[in-house]
Amino acid sequence: MIRNGTSIVWEEAEQGRIVALNVVGRYVTLILEMVVGLLMLPFNANHLGANEYGLWMLAASIVAYFPVLDLGLGSAMERAVAHHRAERDPDAINEVASTLVFAFAAIGAVVLLIVTGVAWNTGRFFDLPPAQAHTGRILMMMIGAQVALGLPFTIFGGIVNGFQRTYLNAIVSGCVSLSVVTVNVLVLWSGGGLVELVGLMTATRLAGYIVYRLNAYRVFPVLRIRPALFRKSRLRELTGFGAWMMVQNAAVKVNYGSDVIVIGAFLSTGAVAVWTVAQRLADAVLQVTNQLNYVLFPIVVGADTSRRNDRLAEVLVQGTRLSLATILPVAGSLALLADAVVVGWTGPKFAAAGIIVKILAVVVLVRVGSWTANTVLLGAGNHRLVAISNSVAAVINVALSVVLIQWIGLPGMALATLVPMTVRAVAVIIPVACKRVGMPLSTFCSAAVWPAVWPALLVLAGLALVRNPGSTSLFYALLQGAIAGLLYAVLFVGFAIGPRDRTRYIGKLRSLAGWPQLEAA
Repeated sequence: MIRNGTSIVWEEAEQGRIVALNVVGRYVTLILEMVVGLLMLPFNANHLGANEYGLWMLAASIVAYFPVLDLGLGSAMERAVAHHRAERDPDAINEVASTLVFAFAAIGAVVLLIVTGVAWNTGRFFDLPPAQAHTGRILMMMIGAQVALGLPFTIFGGIVNGFQRTYLNAIVSGCVSLSVVTVNVLVLWSGGGLVELVGLMTATRLAGYIVYRLNAYRVFPVLRIRPALFRKSRLRELTGFGAWMMVQNAAVKVNYGSDVIVIGAFLSTGAVAVWTVAQRLADAVLQVTNQLNYVLFPIVVGADTSRRNDRLAEVLVQGTRLSLATILPVAGSLALLADAVVVGWTGPKFAAAGIIVKILAVVVLVRVGSWTANTVLLGAGNHRLVAISNSVAAVINVALSVVLIQWIGLPGMALATLVPMTVRAVAVIIPVACKRVGMPLSTFCSAAVWPAVWPALLVLAGLALVRNPGSTSLFYALLQGAIAGLLYAVLFVGFAIGPRDRTRYIGKLRSLAGWPQLEAA
């Protein structure tokens, strides 16, 4: 469609290719971010010390709760853009964008006020020396300012994602990460302290928001942000979905972000640093293995808008199978080689993180394995169930955390997350998603789960036999993990999936690379 002399892509001519491009784009930038991130954790911990680094992580974890005050409108924005794109309605997209820019600006002001109040009372909430409490207040204010100022820019990312051009945002994210790392190294090498470090890193991230805005105008050239386009009706429409997404996002923060706060309340900032090492590894695995699911949401919304139940079923099966095929060898290898990875990466002083990594690797396996089902429910009208079930799991998680941390310490925190998440995924999310797309659970298990699971059982059993439990070599741990992943890929592609799917997967890769397609036999 041409509007005002500019071309708007309303529908993908090659859906598989754009999905693959989004996934590859995210992976390229993700690998870059992960490499520098994994290198920076020991660098920062050693230069700042465990207590200062733990204080930084504690302050960041507290502020990390406040983005949920966006009322779920960020997710509602992406859903609305995908929906109105399927309807080819640019005026509706402009009304949604204009309405949310001003709504987010108001929410940002509220966030800044609340962060200020929490920061002022830091010394009352945690057992910190006066000097650390003062530093913690400054850190929270700076990080809170980044959150508040970034909220209005959320709409630009939502437009890009809603138009299925996630790879553009991924590229910007990678460039910002490189800039932040450069600032990080220069500040610490020049003798700067924690306050100077966080302040300059925050300013660098804020500068990146401008580029996200440029991306939005690139994919939707007729974007117009005007006060005259603000619509109360649009706000009511968005909050209907957004309110439940706020509940969902808050539950996610409690499930995966409350651990540091509980540890800080019951143990010490040193224990926070040990937990952070394990959490960073688990987050790295999550990001490496879950990029496909991040780009499926607008596709699900479009299929639901077009009433394509067959397409939803295909997304559920293929997304789950590929997610499991990605996470099983990675999480399984990490669990088996956790001690060597931790000690080889950060040194023996963080060796206690090994057992935590083993448990969190299983948590990530459950999350990634059920993520496609979760996305199908969110995008196809079952968002209330997703939010309520996650909230119940969050309450159970916190209750178990308070009990288990006093009983068995840091491993108890990890177990408190694993138990409710597994029950929720197996007993609620996956069965309901199968019902939503009209697929028997047995068919889902045979088509999506078993082809990914049996190669992993063989490969991980072999890895368990050949590994050296006493080794602390990061190089050999990574080498063994890479070999296990390669063997898994051979079994999965060569034997676990059928010739039809094998041809489809190879065809998509060839299309992405720009190679000519092979003629069918």
